Amino acid sequence: MYFSKKKLLVIGGTGTIGKNIVQTIMKENPEVIRIFSRDEYKQHQLQTELGSSDKLRFIIGDIRDYDSLFAAMQDIDYVLHLAAMKHVDLCEYNPYEAIKTNVQGTNNVIKAAISQNVKKVVFTSSDKAIYPTNTYGATKLIAERLISSTKYSKTGRQTVFASVRFGNVMGSRGSVIPLFKERILKDKKITVTDKSMTRFMMSLNQATQLTIKVLKEAKGGEVFVLKMPVIKLGDLADILIEETCKKHKMKSDEINVEVMGLRPGEKMYEELMTYDESREAWELQDMYIIPGTEDVRYNNAKKCNYGTYSSMNQAPLNVNELRTLLKEEELI
Repeated sequence: MYFSKKKLLVIGGTGTIGKNIVQTIMKENPEVIRIFSRDEYKQHQLQTELGSSDKLRFIIGDIRDYDSLFAAMQDIDYVLHLAAMKHVDLCEYNPYEAIKTNVQGTNNVIKAAISQNVKKVVFTSSDKAIYPTNTYGATKLIAERLISSTKYSKTGRQTVFASVRFGNVMGSRGSVIPLFKERILKDKKITVTDKSMTRFMMSLNQATQLTIKVLKEAKGGEVFVLKMPVIKLGDLADILIEETCKKHKMKSDEINVEVMGLRPGEKMYEELMTYDESREAWELQDMYIIPGTEDVRYNNAKKCNYGTYSSMNQAPLNVNELRTLLKEEELI
């Protein structure tokens, strides 16, 4: 087992993905997992949920503070960096706060990992980092570039860094699915940016397994991109209204759908890989790999076809396929 007797640090480990990663890795008998975040309440909640274990350590700290990261990484083998300021509208109205967490914080992670001789670090990026039109995407792009730039100074046994680009994780805290369901029940109304808006969607287990796979496969400086289904926002809203009303014995025709239009920094579609990146990329069955160096090869990989990987030029799931996916993930 890859993580047997290993020591890990999960930064942002109290979030939806972080918690699932911790639970998954615990099955492989690691020596210790340190869960690092700045939210005392969420730390307490997770500690209660996971129960007492001599393999778990809960550390209060902020990635803006280099010293707390440096201390948390002592004797650590692998780091998973999931912490971020990620709400698009809050980043838009508080751009420097987003910079301090997403850019300066990531730089602190890099410096601390190198100083503590960590073996590997995986950074979770976003589809919004591609051609960013908002502050959140721009900060994720810079953080990604910081991670990839470590390849230029790599010597000997130095830390290996890699990034993974996520789409929207279905059912994660603060995401659209739980928000829609809450508004249907409380207000009998949901607000939709635009019904024809498309988004990449991935399940929580996909996000977890991808992050762990990236940690195992990374050779240095890569960006890993999962192949994800595309959904149309209007279809998602219709299914959630129908299924939520059916479950709670409500009338679906009483639910009002209000179309708000694009908010500052929002796009009608998302991209996961640019055309220029595709010229360098390798393709596996379940993902693309944008390599950190030209001379790297990956098992069972072929060169990628040129083109932008966008939710605009991918066929979205039809209503039945989307409904099946939501049921498989126990979201309806």
